[in-house]
Amino acid sequence: MKISKEEVLHVAKLARLSFSEKEIGLFTHQLNQILIYMEKLNEVDTSKIEPTYHALEITNVFREDDIKPSLDKEKVLSNAPKKDRDMIVVPRVI
Repeated sequence: MKISKEEVLHVAKLARLSFSEKEIGLFTHQLNQILIYMEKLNEVDTSKIEPTYHALEITNVFREDDIKPSLDKEKVLSNAPKKDRDMIVVPRVI
């Protein structure tokens, strides 16, 4: 066994959880089964496998960030409800 009953009790105490004796035994068994499975995975040769950064093949859905001409400043200011010199005046938000 990789994980003892005392270690399960210690983690439960740190997490401020209380379990019955039956649950402690069940969790000890389940955690040990997980560790046994992980040992099997360590036996597999992965030296020629490229690391997986994401579980699914994904592509970027955003467009390229191309530089384009901006809006004409005079045209924008002509549509502003209030302006001060070459700036749009907006209500104060607190």
